[in-house]
Amino acid sequence: SICYTEVLFITFKSNYSKICFFRLYLYVTVLCIFSAADQPLNKNEDILGKKLTQLIDWSNRKAVIRLNTEKFKTYVKGTPKNYSMIVMLTALSPQRQCQVCKAASDEFSIVANSWRYTHLRNSRLFFAMVDFDDGFDVFRMLNQNTAPVFIHFPSKGSPKKADYMDVSRSGFAAEVVAKWIQDRSDIQIRVFRPPNYTGTMLLALFMSLGATVLYFKRNSLDFLKNRTSWGTVSLTLIFSMMSGQMWNHIRGPPMMHANPQTGQLVFIYPSGDFQFVAETFIVLLLYIAVSAGLLMMNEASFVTSDASKRKMFSLGGLALFVFFFSLTISIFRIKYQGYPYRLLF
Repeated sequence: SICYTEVLFITFKSNYSKICFFRLYLYVTVLCIFSAADQPLNKNEDILGKKLTQLIDWSNRKAVIRLNTEKFKTYVKGTPKNYSMIVMLTALSPQRQCQVCKAASDEFSIVANSWRYTHLRNSRLFFAMVDFDDGFDVFRMLNQNTAPVFIHFPSKGSPKKADYMDVSRSGFAAEVVAKWIQDRSDIQIRVFRPPNYTGTMLLALFMSLGATVLYFKRNSLDFLKNRTSWGTVSLTLIFSMMSGQMWNHIRGPPMMHANPQTGQLVFIYPSGDFQFVAETFIVLLLYIAVSAGLLMMNEASFVTSDASKRKMFSLGGLALFVFFFSLTISIFRIKYQGYPYRLLF
């Protein structure tokens, strides 16, 4: 306003014509209008710059940013915003009894760390986590009453239905989460899992044992032609893979779950997207028992000399098959709620 007054004073003092004064008046007026319009824009840019600086600083310290309700409203829901955020709603406290939250958090951290160390990393995408105990209002705000939940918050607008990952159908493996992020944001993340040398050590151990056996048996290698031995090895590998031992090796689930309040042990996880180690061994034994029943019924057809023995093999095999197959179906009903079929149990 002082500059504007000085311009008017100089204009009158210098005896400028009315036309020149009118042109100068218009110029100064337009200049003031544009200066006033730029102030909110500059303010928004300053706010966005501070938010980005803070998020980058947090992500440099830890790949998954931990948010409470206030931070969620500021950095995820608040504007201005030109970045996307992948938020995991979880409940890691033992009192919440979320049996799968720890495994889901580990997979989410693998994706976040893979993005953190990739050469494509920039300020377009951030990973965050809201624990139920830190942000109960966030769960209520998003109408969520379960965990874990993965939500993509785009840079513009609110999340749509596809921005909520369907964990019950696709699971929460790091590769699946990365693929879902690519579908929602066009950002490709190459998943880097931390190295695990357990499998390599076991392979080296078995190869050493095999080499030792071959060395001491080098004068008699007839056992290599034994069909029973090779059948036993094959069945062991098949049952191990069918029961989920490889899944255990990849995911590293707990042996079982103990209720912190009652102390009751849970061996079967009641959903198809996770399992306990004890559960896989139970399934392994059931598969072996069912297969044994089928083998006994099959062998009964080759017993021709003794009718009572043939009958014993047939009935015994049938009893084994029916009983343990019924147990297998009952476990399947626990894993997949609403499965309508059963045999004995």
